[in-house]
Amino acid sequence: MLRFLHEEYLWVLAIVPLLVALAFVVHGARHRAIKTFSTPEMMRRLAPEASRFKRPVKIALLLAAMALIILALANLQIGTRLEEVKQEGVDIFIVMDVSLSMKAEDIKPSRLEKAKLEIRNLIDRLGGDRIGLVVFAGEAYTQFPLTTDYSAANLFLDVLDVDAVGLPGTAIGLAISRAVESFDFTEPTTKVIVIITDGENTEGEVMEAAQEAAGKGILIYAIGMGSPNGAPIPVYGSSGQQTDFKRDRVGSVVVSRLDEVTLEKLAAIGNGKYFRATTSQDELDGIYKDVSALQKKEFGVKQFTDYESRYQWFIAAALLLLLMEFLLSEKVNQRFSLGRFLRKEEVAGE
Repeated sequence: MLRFLHEEYLWVLAIVPLLVALAFVVHGARHRAIKTFSTPEMMRRLAPEASRFKRPVKIALLLAAMALIILALANLQIGTRLEEVKQEGVDIFIVMDVSLSMKAEDIKPSRLEKAKLEIRNLIDRLGGDRIGLVVFAGEAYTQFPLTTDYSAANLFLDVLDVDAVGLPGTAIGLAISRAVESFDFTEPTTKVIVIITDGENTEGEVMEAAQEAAGKGILIYAIGMGSPNGAPIPVYGSSGQQTDFKRDRVGSVVVSRLDEVTLEKLAAIGNGKYFRATTSQDELDGIYKDVSALQKKEFGVKQFTDYESRYQWFIAAALLLLLMEFLLSEKVNQRFSLGRFLRKEEVAGE
């Protein structure tokens, strides 16, 4: 396992190509100036020992040494031991509706944004529990699998919107099945599915999917987003301003209503609970408190526990290149300027 302890230093490597380009420009300008103000015969007389090729080689050695020093600062580390680290917690899969109806604003700022806020708050409370996310509309996808990397989970959540699934619809049953498939049943953890939706299922057999999950010992909780009276679905233009409401084929405004009956049945089948979302309450907090009261099981996670730094490789290589650049003479008949310097000292000593 390889990693850089200070990855931010790797951005400095972008300077090296710029310096290479600058070196080419300066070399070209120097060559053009020589041709303009002198002749080849004059240059041979003025600098008979000057080499045309050693100067670029010396510059290349300096730039390569600079790149190696930057890599040394980033501190390459190699994982030397893989261990199974025991953690205790539950596995929670959030099954989240990202259909267009989640844009309705009967819960402020909208059903979707309220759901994302609750999930962020839940992630902040987790300690050792693994969380995953399945998003669905007319199709279902695993946004991220079960993980304890809460920072990565938040990053995925930040970019989530109603365009995450291209196929329209609300396939709750398919989403439940996708979450069930994503659990690892070889691990004896308590497994929980939390469904966040307005409940207007339009695809598949949702109750059959819930019964299958319950048969595997998975608890099912549900949060209903919206109100039974319903709300229109706003449509926004490219500038972010609302331009209209979603309309059906005959031009009537579509009203999205919360289907609490379906969600209550799902929670009952999965031995969980149903909550109706509100603007002010945090329903996921109640679910997490309920789940935290369960007996948590241990699970093993493979992790590299020991890392050894290898920045010394880059330092050694950089010093070698710098020594080569120092010893390399720019004259045609000399490979190393240090040798000539030492010979002069010997002659002077005699």
